[in-house]
Amino acid sequence: MVDGFPYEVPEEYRNMPLLKGRAAVDMKVKVKDNPNLEECVFRIVLDGYNAPVTAGNFVDLVQRHFYDGMEIQRADGFVVQTGNPDGPAEGFIDPSTEKTRTIPLEIMVDGEKAPVYEATLEELGLYKAQTKLPFNAFGTMAMAREEFENNSASSQIFWLLKESELTPSNANILDGRYAVFGYVTENEDFLADVKVGDVIESIKLVSGLDNLVNPSYKIAG
Repeated sequence: MVDGFPYEVPEEYRNMPLLKGRAAVDMKVKVKDNPNLEECVFRIVLDGYNAPVTAGNFVDLVQRHFYDGMEIQRADGFVVQTGNPDGPAEGFIDPSTEKTRTIPLEIMVDGEKAPVYEATLEELGLYKAQTKLPFNAFGTMAMAREEFENNSASSQIFWLLKESELTPSNANILDGRYAVFGYVTENEDFLADVKVGDVIESIKLVSGLDNLVNPSYKIAG
């Protein structure tokens, strides 16, 4: 356990890749058909204190270079999304199991000491609860999942594009239903210029590797 981490992750998720602290990545995107912008590097800060399973899964995939060379797959003015690999699988296939690796829905409620798992706040009856990581900023980063399957997230990620005044904290359809685990902190305004077919040249971890516990990419070699 990383020194100073404030709580234990539930036993059933304890052997998954976990980010016990913060990390930062740089995502370099090659922009097509935009004379004003050829490429852009987005700095993303990941919050493993409030989403250790979700952020750990992502960092592990970054270290596997899973997203390098992948195209942006959705850009509709509401979100930018990627992470669906080529082929029939809709997520990351773990070579050790030859099955899609999925993670549970993970939501940290403001005022609680640890996240809740596998259920939306609505399902838990927490209608007025505030989330610690809300969808309240341009560039909020979260895991995509099947609408009616809380624990189906694997590798697909999205960034919110709506202005914060249009998506006030805990007053929109996303808070408490999708797992936020980071925010774009540099060049977030350029997310609006990213289009379907633009290519993620690379996502590189720039800090926080020492906070990653149980990294499966090392096992894979």
